[in-house]
Amino acid sequence: VSFFLQDQYDVIEKHTLSGLELVDKYIKFVKERTEIEQNYAKQLRNLSKKYSPKRSSKEEQECRFSNHQSFVEILNEMSDYAGQRELVAENMMMNICIELSKYLQELKLERKTHLSDAKKAQQSLESTYKQLDNSKKRFEREWKEAEKAAQYAEKTDQDINATKADVEKAKQQAHMRAHIADDCKNDYAAQLQKYNKEQNQFYFTHMPLIFNKLQDMDERRVRKLVEAYTLFADTEKHVAPIIGKCLDGITRAASNINEKNDSLVLIEQHKSGFERPGDLEFEDYSQGINRASSDSSLGTPKGPLDLLGRNKSKPFWLFKKSKPSSSPLTPFSAPMAPSPTNGPPSPKFTRDPLSYCLKEINKTVKPRISSFRTLRRTPAATEDFGHLPPEQRRKRLQQKIDDISKELQKELDQSEALGKMKDVYEKNPQMGDPASLAPQITQTTHNIERLRGDLNKYESWLAGAGGRGESFRYSTHSLNNNDGHNAYSPDGAHSDESTPDASQAIYTEFDDDFEEEDPSTPIGQCTALYSFPGSSEGTISMQEGEVLAVVEEDKGDGWTRVRRSNGDEGYIPTSYGTIALNK
Repeated sequence: VSFFLQDQYDVIEKHTLSGLELVDKYIKFVKERTEIEQNYAKQLRNLSKKYSPKRSSKEEQECRFSNHQSFVEILNEMSDYAGQRELVAENMMMNICIELSKYLQELKLERKTHLSDAKKAQQSLESTYKQLDNSKKRFEREWKEAEKAAQYAEKTDQDINATKADVEKAKQQAHMRAHIADDCKNDYAAQLQKYNKEQNQFYFTHMPLIFNKLQDMDERRVRKLVEAYTLFADTEKHVAPIIGKCLDGITRAASNINEKNDSLVLIEQHKSGFERPGDLEFEDYSQGINRASSDSSLGTPKGPLDLLGRNKSKPFWLFKKSKPSSSPLTPFSAPMAPSPTNGPPSPKFTRDPLSYCLKEINKTVKPRISSFRTLRRTPAATEDFGHLPPEQRRKRLQQKIDDISKELQKELDQSEALGKMKDVYEKNPQMGDPASLAPQITQTTHNIERLRGDLNKYESWLAGAGGRGESFRYSTHSLNNNDGHNAYSPDGAHSDESTPDASQAIYTEFDDDFEEEDPSTPIGQCTALYSFPGSSEGTISMQEGEVLAVVEEDKGDGWTRVRRSNGDEGYIPTSYGTIALNK
């Protein structure tokens, strides 16, 4: 049984047209939705790019802090989120808009075919009906003429005045008209039978079949729309888990922020290695100026006149080092020869001692203020990093040594490869000319010599800066290579080893300490109590509960050197782990 009323052709036509218009409207709706998604994704990407850290030294340093790192992770997650919005737009366009557009064209063509068949069937029925109507009118007309002829023949027959010929003629005319009327009657009956048959086929066969096809087409259209409606939601659900991961990543980035570690990173990044200055000694000008005690004291800083006057060429630091820096390897001020305790008075006191004391006090205060202003200026960078504080200088020198060592190892590997290739060429001349490798071998040899020289130079500077662990091993190696005949100061000046110096004795004592134990052999075990990012130079990251090997114990500065099982070494805060040394 057809779903539609068979005699409601116009209703069916309008209904199917309305269904196709709904499909077209939905396609336009999804297209506009995809445009919104694409614009949204583009704006999100531009937003993430706008606030992403630029490749500048300032922002790279800030990215070492966990709160800055978390913000970068949030920006990355937002970029991934934008990618999912783009995926939603792409899937909707491909799976809904394009597919429905193709299907819509097929439906329009199918509907046009069915309606055309219905019109043809209706036109055929109307044509048969016209033939029926014509045969009926002809039959009616001829039958009337036959009746008139019969009546005339009967009247003529009863007329006494009519001749026999007239009567016969009237009868023949009536008989002919009756015969024509019978033919028209038979033709009308045949046309009626034909029309009834076609009408029966039209209403019970052709039109129900066409309407059933239109009904099936419309129901398929509705099912396709159901799929498209469902796909609209499924497309969003498909990316929901990934979007959820992006949001979880943002939450995880927020939870990874550790304000304590950020403080430690900042301290480690800018730790200078200087100690706080000692108390100034009282100088009794009424008893004569005695500078011997302050000049010979290791822990007491020089006066501002000495700092600004005698060390104008050296960088001025707010705090002085804890160890005397008179070694020929150190980049800081050269040792000052102490004046004798009871030596002759200074030539400056040949005049009035009181006026000189007042001038000296004024000079002591003013340069002190100007010296703090100089801290705002960044000192000029030097090759030996002498412009940096001691702790930062040691880290930069160690990093430079590691870089040079890696580069030197590459050159050594290349030199070995060239040597093997040369041997192959000498044994098999057909493979190549050994002389063609001479320029490369010469250049590699030159590079190795240059890198070894740079390595020795930076190791000497590191030893002079009071390097630890591997730094001393590098220093010992470089001094052995130079046969201990010379040492390099930061400005490249050659110093005489025969000159006795207190700092040399201190460094010799440190060297003896490191020679007593093999730094490569673990001396204990460390279990991490807290996680440590290890984002600053010379440090190593660790996770809570991780077990590391101790290769150097804390020397009193709060840091312990540890090593992983894969060979990575670095310093960690001593308070961040439980350390058990081997007995």
